[in-house]
Amino acid sequence: MAGRHSRTRRFSSPSGIAATAALAVVLAVGGTVGAVQLTSGVEAERPAAVDLAPTGLPTSATPGSPTASPSTSASPSPKATRSTQAPSRSKPRTATPKPTATKKTSTARPVVDTGSCGASFYSEGQLTANGETFDPSAMTAAHKTLPFDTKVRVTNPATGKSVTVRINDRGPFIEGRCLDLSRAAFAAIASLDAGHVEVRYEVLG
Repeated sequence: MAGRHSRTRRFSSPSGIAATAALAVVLAVGGTVGAVQLTSGVEAERPAAVDLAPTGLPTSATPGSPTASPSTSASPSPKATRSTQAPSRSKPRTATPKPTATKKTSTARPVVDTGSCGASFYSEGQLTANGETFDPSAMTAAHKTLPFDTKVRVTNPATGKSVTVRINDRGPFIEGRCLDLSRAAFAAIASLDAGHVEVRYEVLG
């Protein structure tokens, strides 16, 4: 035991203690400055390393990005379009008929004579002057001189109603009256209770 000595050196002098304290201060200050420099360096570079893209979303989905997948906006393949039109092309085509201009022909007969007179009606069953059996429900009339089968348009000015009749009989033989209408023809322009009315007639050619 007496022959061994401790390997640890102890500075018991005041100058050694002071040197040791100064070294500790220098090391502490140097470590702090280094840490500050490292921290400031990291802080300066941190804004450049921040990623502003939304987390979890691929950058190719950003609107207007040049790296967006072309498959999302690609138009249908021309080949597919041709295949959908193929069936219609294989069907026989027929020429669409062009509309033809049709000339409208007026069916209205010209008026060859007009006048005003009294009109009455009759409904008794008898033979007409042209040999027909009188039909009170037909649109016919009697006139003194007009040829048989002449068409006459008769209008009641009081009501504005008109009827076209065919002359197949002679009459009436009462002063002031020029037409004797069938019962149905008279009822088309006036009330049967009136018996007779003043009318305007137009002889149609």
